Order: sequence, then structure tokens, then C-alpha cells
Amino acid sequence: MPSSVVITASFLYLGLLFAIAHYVDTRSSLKNVLSRNPYIYTLSIAVFCTSWTYYGSVGRAATSGLDFLPIYLGPTLVFVLWSFIWIKIIRICKQNRITSIADFIASRYGKRSVGGW
Repeated sequence: MPSSVVITASFLYLGLLFAIAHYVDTRSSLKNVLSRNPYIYTLSIAVFCTSWTYYGSVGRAATSGLDFLPIYLGPTLVFVLWSFIWIKIIRICKQNRITSIADFIASRYGKRSVGGW
């Protein structure tokens, strides 16, 4: 396949992705938000898992056997356990009136300055 076809197809694909992202971003103020659709979320996870499957697990399985399993187990555990972690983070933020990530980290790991500033 000629490289010009591959480059053109790549730019068209990226353009389509940016067009979809722009469309969703401009409609985010409407009541029926496309980005909150569970099908869109599932498709985005599928893209992530598909790229890892193609580039990661196939090569690793061919060279080292069962060492490819963390490529599947990591994202699976994150998607399964994230809701529990998120609920705990929200509870901590409400109890301590935390509004930013920096405040959250400071509340969990100490509020003293580092380096003598």
C-alpha cells in the first residue's frame, strides 16, 4: 500500500475524531449530552482496549506466553474498582471541603512546604 494512502487515511481518521470531539464539546451545555451516553463510553473503552490488544498483548503472548494477562487485567480492574475509589474520594472531599486536586493531595500527604520555601 502506498505511503500516501496510509498518511491520507490517518489524517482523515484523526480529523473525524476531532470533529466528533468538537461536536460533543459544543453540545455539552444541552440537556441531552452525547458524552454521557453509555454507548459512547463503551466505545471509548473499546478503542483503548483494542489498541492495547493489537500492539501489546499479541506481541507479548507470542514471545513470553501468559505475561500478556496484565494488559487485560489492569484496565479491567480499573473499570471495575474505579466507582468505589471515586465514592471514597468524593466523601473525603465533602468532609474536608476540598475543591482541587492540589488540596486533596495536601490533605492526604501533609500540608508542609517542601524544600524550605
